[in-house]
Amino acid sequence: MPLYMTQFAYTPEAWTALVRSPEDRSEAVGRLLESMGGRLLSYYNSFGEYDGMMIFEAPDDNTAGAGVMAAVTHGHIQAIKTTTLLSVEDALGAMRKAGEATFRRPGQQ
Repeated sequence: MPLYMTQFAYTPEAWTALVRSPEDRSEAVGRLLESMGGRLLSYYNSFGEYDGMMIFEAPDDNTAGAGVMAAVTHGHIQAIKTTTLLSVEDALGAMRKAGEATFRRPGQQ
């Protein structure tokens, strides 16, 4: 299954709720992904531009997008960024394919 990394930032209201009543949000996210045919592989909180990140599997891009959309519809996330991840094998395959491709650069005849 394809892998995805999603970084997220909570709203101040979400932080207020979590500080008042701490909870492991990975459980809710894991259940959501499983209900859509995916699987949460790892979930971390962090400091910086994003408050956390997760790595998950989903059957396809549409499912991954739907899972992210479902998670943010309640208004507790203020920023989100999802990146498709490639295994080493997939990246090598992409490199080989790119090496075989021809492409005209701007201004080249």
